Amino acid sequence: MDTQNTSVRLYAPSRNGGENHPSRGTRATTRSGGVIHDNSRHTSRFTVIGNHLAQHAELSLLAIGLAVHIQSLPGGALIDIRTLAARFPEGKTRIAAALRELETHGYLRRTCERTSSGRVVTRTVSCNQPGRSGAADGPESEPKPRARRPARREGEPPRRALPAVPQPAYPAPDLLRSATEVLAGLRRGDPRLLLSVTDVEHLAPGVAAWLERDLPPSAVHHALTADLPGEPLHRPAALLAHRLAAQLPPVPPFSAPAAPEAVRHPLRNCDACDHAFRAAEPGRCRDCRESGRPAATPA
Repeated sequence: MDTQNTSVRLYAPSRNGGENHPSRGTRATTRSGGVIHDNSRHTSRFTVIGNHLAQHAELSLLAIGLAVHIQSLPGGALIDIRTLAARFPEGKTRIAAALRELETHGYLRRTCERTSSGRVVTRTVSCNQPGRSGAADGPESEPKPRARRPARREGEPPRRALPAVPQPAYPAPDLLRSATEVLAGLRRGDPRLLLSVTDVEHLAPGVAAWLERDLPPSAVHHALTADLPGEPLHRPAALLAHRLAAQLPPVPPFSAPAAPEAVRHPLRNCDACDHAFRAAEPGRCRDCRESGRPAATPA
């Protein structure tokens, strides 16, 4: 009974917490300096900033602070050089240099775009994580996924591409929206002209090219729906695309605005000589006014 069993595994004696984790309780006392964080959890009015920006190895301190300020602003806030120079003590030169730094490293994207009114504006996009193309543009500017046609069933012949349609000189959003409304309204006149989303996306630039030629939507609707064949329409989008290209009206010639018609005042009798003359108000004619002839006194 007093013989020791050598096959039994010997367990090492347990150590206390300080021995198992020697760094606990001593890390703060062994260091002579360094920052100590006194953090509290934010529940409102805060901005999430990545360490790739806060600890960027190449950006200047001004550029990092400016990026943090820009990312904390609401959408649509002005961040041009003049506005930022009025907000901070740094001058326009230093702020412009910091903006160029952010643009070089992908935290800002600045592009020039033309509005529907023809005005050229600078669009600035702030990126909280460079490298994610389009992630900071917001849901309104993200490209919408193109609608896909349903998969072709087995034995079904391959679909032919739709004929090309004319393209507008400037595809303004309002113009394309009006073109889409014209195409969506075709089925009210003829149920056979029910179009899919893909068909409308293909045909809308062609309708916009017609509307650019000073045609009202009703005229385009009539041109696309008049004299349709009586048999069933197997490819209504192809027929409409052919009409848009083959019957495209010419660009209207430029005509200067007509000069306003001369105003013809009514005939009146002169109060001095009783001769007829044209005037807006009763009074004396020009000859009587120049000669100083007084108006006749009533009898």
